[in-house]
Amino acid sequence: MGKYEHIVNRDELGMTINQILRANFTFSRRFKTKIKFQELIDLNGVKSKGFIKPNLGDLISVRLPIEENNFPPEDIPIDIVYEDSDLLIINKQAGITVHPTKGHPNNTLANGITSYIEKTNQNFKIRFCNRLDMDTSGLIIVAKNSNIQNEISKQMQKDLVLKKYIALVYGIIEKDNFIIDLPVGRPDPSSPKRSVLSIDKGGKNAVTGVKVIKRFYNKKLPEPFDGATLAELTLYTGRTHQIRIHLSHINHPIIGDGLYSNIKDEKMTRQALHSKYIKFKHPTSGEEMELNAEIPSDINLLIKRLSSLI
Repeated sequence: MGKYEHIVNRDELGMTINQILRANFTFSRRFKTKIKFQELIDLNGVKSKGFIKPNLGDLISVRLPIEENNFPPEDIPIDIVYEDSDLLIINKQAGITVHPTKGHPNNTLANGITSYIEKTNQNFKIRFCNRLDMDTSGLIIVAKNSNIQNEISKQMQKDLVLKKYIALVYGIIEKDNFIIDLPVGRPDPSSPKRSVLSIDKGGKNAVTGVKVIKRFYNKKLPEPFDGATLAELTLYTGRTHQIRIHLSHINHPIIGDGLYSNIKDEKMTRQALHSKYIKFKHPTSGEEMELNAEIPSDINLLIKRLSSLI
């Protein structure tokens, strides 16, 4: 079981445990309620109340409650990019959903993580801080307790989490660097497909940065395209399918995207979209975290194929 620890210093003499915890940790309201009612505070290893005034050098500990996951464990490989007592960050493979849905009740990332938790004798409830579409690969942040999830969510709401993707799209993008600022929404609630949709019709603000990495000029791609582009996309907002919608709207659909393009590519059976980079502040240490996920083999093969076409 994880825990938060703090040694009482001279400036904190006369303060209660609760006051000291508030000064040193930014616990969420829900987590503070659990601390109180589940009696999770220890003083020098002994269960204690929050109104107690500790002495100089005393050790205050807050234990994390034991929690269980409702996901059956499945032996699904997970690619761990980073892990500590607060966070688990994974490079998700394409072809699996993040958590069970009606259409995909098993064989999900959550099932694989549950198996990993059991194999490593850990105990934490899986809390996803971000999501990726089933056929999008890349970085997923998992918080190991509700307080960490809350802190990451705050950073995301304040646009303090930087996320970058790479995508291979049809057509030659002429501008080297630009912003797509177009609201997106779901015009038909019965369909999973979204589109650019005005605010007055239910669309939500969506901003994507586009930077060209490489252009592939060739004549062997489906008409009307005579080339392809490898682009880096920066998410300034996080709407569902945002990158896919924006690129399709400017007539540069992602290769392999069966929802936002009518072009079929037998050699690329999913959208060539990968979440490659994320930057945020560690909720506990305050350290700036920068993490990268390697480009998967199918996208690398597509890059080589496009490079060889004349």
